[in-house]
Amino acid sequence: MWIVPMANGVALRSTISERMELKSESYDPKLARPETSGVRTEEFSRSQLSIQTLAKSILNLEKKLAALTIGRESASNESRDVVKEKDAEQQPSKRKYLVVVGINTAFTSKKRRDSVRATWMPQGDKRKKLEEEKGIVIRFVIGRSESPGSLLDKSIDEEEREHGDFLRLNHIEGYLELSAKTKTYFATAVSMWDAEFYVKVDDDIHVNLAALGTTLVGHRKKPRVYIGCMKSGPVLSKKGVKYHEPEYLRFGDEGNLYFRHATGQLYGISKDLATYISQNQDVLHKYANEDVSLGSWFIGLDVEQVDDRKLCCGTPPDCETKALGGEVCVASFDWKCSGICNSVERMSEVHQKCAENETSLWSGSF
Repeated sequence: MWIVPMANGVALRSTISERMELKSESYDPKLARPETSGVRTEEFSRSQLSIQTLAKSILNLEKKLAALTIGRESASNESRDVVKEKDAEQQPSKRKYLVVVGINTAFTSKKRRDSVRATWMPQGDKRKKLEEEKGIVIRFVIGRSESPGSLLDKSIDEEEREHGDFLRLNHIEGYLELSAKTKTYFATAVSMWDAEFYVKVDDDIHVNLAALGTTLVGHRKKPRVYIGCMKSGPVLSKKGVKYHEPEYLRFGDEGNLYFRHATGQLYGISKDLATYISQNQDVLHKYANEDVSLGSWFIGLDVEQVDDRKLCCGTPPDCETKALGGEVCVASFDWKCSGICNSVERMSEVHQKCAENETSLWSGSF
């Protein structure tokens, strides 16, 4: 019994039809009848009848095989269509956004996250409205634990089911891995959301979203923008001190200063720079401090550094005084703590005194 090499159902049916015609044309009882009589003639007739029955059985089997092949092809095509539909559903929307704001957080920082949710980060339908109407996407950014499926991972999964405001990275969490996490964040965000800007902020910083949007809009027509509060601090070569730089010799003689770079509490980059990081993440060097690493990745590129001090206001009375004077800060924190000191307890206070008018977010044109 031969199998049709082509998987095309039409070709298979055509082949079967041709074989049926050939069988009917090739068999002629008169030509096949031998010049015998009696018992031999009767035996010969039975043999011919058996052959005809066998031929019909083969044809029936071939028809069933053809139907089965066509059915499998149809099922396979339907299965592929279902897979394609599911893949399309899982792919993030490729509409255009103004900015993706990634809030860097850790497994042990749930209280910090709750303080942010209770103040400057819209929740539920308001957060969805912010994305749809203003093009501002906000997510807490976190990787995985060293042990997949651990209690740490499960706690984040549970929190995600409740709030739906996480961006999970393919990254193992660890304080000394912040530079790697920063690379992975930008690479992941640019692949998921087509935005004009990508911002990283810590979870102990107060942010005014309308002020952030207005600030970014002012730079949207510029290529390769790197915005933040620029600084150039000393390269700390002494072991044991905070922000120690093990590779201090890369920056020249001992006592040298870092190149200018944005302080790590909040900074933003345009899409072309985020794409550059994504495409070259395997060869971008990681220093001990993630803000230094980010700045180093742009050395040698034609990048516009924007030093905007509204991105690094102090906590009250500084941000409060500026807000009363009509100069609302984008971000506020305490320099001595590299964030808001005791942010879980004080985030609400800072928000009450330094927050922009809520209507400015929904009435703003970004």
